[in-house]
Amino acid sequence: QVQLVESGGGLVQAGGSLRLSCAASGRSFSTNAMGWFRQAPGKEREFVAAINWNGGSTYYADSMKGRFAISRGNAKNPVYLQMSSLKPEDTAVYYCAARILGILSVRGGDYDYWGQGTQVTVSS
Repeated sequence: QVQLVESGGGLVQAGGSLRLSCAASGRSFSTNAMGWFRQAPGKEREFVAAINWNGGSTYYADSMKGRFAISRGNAKNPVYLQMSSLKPEDTAVYYCAARILGILSVRGGDYDYWGQGTQVTVSS
């Protein structure tokens, strides 16, 4: 059974940092594009960041540029999201996702595997 499990979320003060991890089991995602999405209460899921299969290409939502960094890891933890200068509006459940293809995408519908999410709460 293929699974993605996020970790690293929690409660942090505004201006603080968190590092999210995504653990994979059931298959390797070393040749797959990976992405992070988030969903705040009462809002639609939104794109955060994505990385292609070899880490050579990344893309960020405008509001995350300069504050968040997506990176590739190893087979067990294929992707990370380093979040800095966090703001209260970053509060959301953050999801790790994987594509079958190696090319990154900003569209959630292009991703084939999803984790359960990890809560990030930023207090003011």
